[in-house]
Amino acid sequence: MIKVLLVDDQELLRSGFRMILSGEPDFAVVGEAANGADAVTGAAALQPDVVLMDIRMTGMDGIEATKRIVDSGARARVLILTTFDLDEYVYAALRAGASGFMLKDVPAPELCAAVRTVANGDAVVAPTATRRLLTRYAHQLPVDSEHQTDPRLDRLTRRELEVLVAVASGLSNSEIAEALFLSEGTVKSHLGKVLAKLELRDRVSAVIFAYEARLVRPN
Repeated sequence: MIKVLLVDDQELLRSGFRMILSGEPDFAVVGEAANGADAVTGAAALQPDVVLMDIRMTGMDGIEATKRIVDSGARARVLILTTFDLDEYVYAALRAGASGFMLKDVPAPELCAAVRTVANGDAVVAPTATRRLLTRYAHQLPVDSEHQTDPRLDRLTRRELEVLVAVASGLSNSEIAEALFLSEGTVKSHLGKVLAKLELRDRVSAVIFAYEARLVRPN
């Protein structure tokens, strides 16, 4: 069973998410929290596999809560659920250690799939939302020399670098496979090597790394 902690300051939304997840045989909603402080406490006490985290809450917000949960070494991985056009801090939440984000109006099957993906140790970054997010937060990226590069890039093969750039551009594994004339399994293998060589945690970290290393630029 995948244990889930729901964090949102709106009870109606928590109830809706609980109803969706409880209808799946492999999910168990182990608790709810209405603010970040209770989320941190709940993650420590309930040991969920996944925390569905809102961003904008009274008191401690989702960014600080995510950072504290990740820094605590808890087993839980954080999946941000946000009304993207209103939240101004999604990029910061990913930097704090969230394993990805989805929009709150995501269809139920996609939400369940995202929770399973995160629980299995991968990350969820919706391709179109990734492009919008990184474009909107371009001003938060480094402003050093255009030619500055991270020395860790020398560890990658040419193909691994191509895969990293494609991931940062918001392409899914299947889209990358089609673009580079590879099998989807080969793309996953290359991405795994990229994460290992660059000492990154997941797909989200890879996207952030690529933008900070200026491999890609927001349109």
